[in-house]
Amino acid sequence: MPEGMIFLNKIIIRFVTIVSALFCLVWIVGLGWAVKEYYAEKPAKLPQTKIINNKVENKKGLTIVALGDSLTRGTGDVTGKGYVGDLLDELKKKTKQPIQLTNLGIIGQTSDQLRSQVQQMEVQRQIQKADIILVTIGGNDLFRGGQGLVDYQTTEINKIEKNYLDNLNFIFQQIRKNNSNANVFFIGLYNPFMDLNQGKAMSEVVRHWNYDSSEACAVFPKIVFVPTYDLFELKVNDYLYSDKFHPNSKGYRLIAERVASLITW
Repeated sequence: MPEGMIFLNKIIIRFVTIVSALFCLVWIVGLGWAVKEYYAEKPAKLPQTKIINNKVENKKGLTIVALGDSLTRGTGDVTGKGYVGDLLDELKKKTKQPIQLTNLGIIGQTSDQLRSQVQQMEVQRQIQKADIILVTIGGNDLFRGGQGLVDYQTTEINKIEKNYLDNLNFIFQQIRKNNSNANVFFIGLYNPFMDLNQGKAMSEVVRHWNYDSSEACAVFPKIVFVPTYDLFELKVNDYLYSDKFHPNSKGYRLIAERVASLITW
């Protein structure tokens, strides 16, 4: 073979080798880029998905607003929880969702005062956010620091109850005006004076008061009357604080368990 042909073949072989090497290099670079895209980029996207899921879960949380008097504040419970705190504990056992509680109860509050409270802008804002609304009111209207034991047989009690029912109707209207969907649980009265001489007669007054209160609840959708009279009827002193008026820890726990049993998911 002539030397010129040998030289030409060598050039062609080198050219093919170089081209093959270049294609191989391009393939390796492309493969490396693909691997980088697959393994390096994917983890960066995972936290974003997790954050989105957390936001969805937070929207599923439960918001509770408690309104009322010293029973809502938990007066008499040495743990400081009251029925509202005990109820919160019960609900946490049933769900892993976050629960937000706002306790707006005021010690000594009457229905006149709660009527004014529910008209406050901040209270209305809290009611608007609520999924569950708890209400205790009427004890200070009826018993008036024990004065109710003196004049429970007079016509004065009828005037007091009429004013109370007017206030209760207005309170429920305000709640429904600001929140048409929340479940409202209205806690009825027990008779702390059952073991006194006037206890039997006072029980009749309390039962009538509770009946009228339950009828007021029935007018509005999703407002549930929660009876407590029977919880204290047989062993009232076992469930009262040392002031013989407010529930003790056991008494509040009974109320909380009853309310919890009515809350469905």
